[in-house]
Amino acid sequence: MSKLAEFRQLEKHLAKQLQALEALKGDAGLKQEIEFETKLRALLARYGFSLRDIVNLLDPQAGRRAPATGQKAGSRKPRQVKIYKNPQTGEVVKTKGGNQKTLKEWKAKYGSDTVESWLSK
Repeated sequence: MSKLAEFRQLEKHLAKQLQALEALKGDAGLKQEIEFETKLRALLARYGFSLRDIVNLLDPQAGRRAPATGQKAGSRKPRQVKIYKNPQTGEVVKTKGGNQKTLKEWKAKYGSDTVESWLSK
C-alpha cells in the first residue's frame, strides 16, 4: 500500500472515531457516570480513602476469593506416590508420575498392562 493510500485510510478511520466520540459526549448515561465518578473521587479525597479501602470495607472477602472459573491456576491436587515392584527382579520404583526412567524401561520390555499390574500403592 502506498503512503498516500495508507494516510487516507487512517484519516477516514480517525474521522469515524471522532464521530463516535462526539456521539458518546452527548450520551446522558455517560454524563451521569462521569458525574458519579467525580463526586465519588472528591468524597474519597475528603476522607482520605482509596478505592481499594472502599472495596475492602464493603466486601472484605473480595481479595481472598477463588476465581469464578473454578480452581486457581497452579492449585492442583498433589499426586499420590505410586509404588511398583518388579516380581522378577524384586526392584521397587516409587513415582508420582509415569515419566520415570526405570518405569518406562519396564513398560517397553514387559508391556504397560503387565507393569500396571505390579502397582502396589
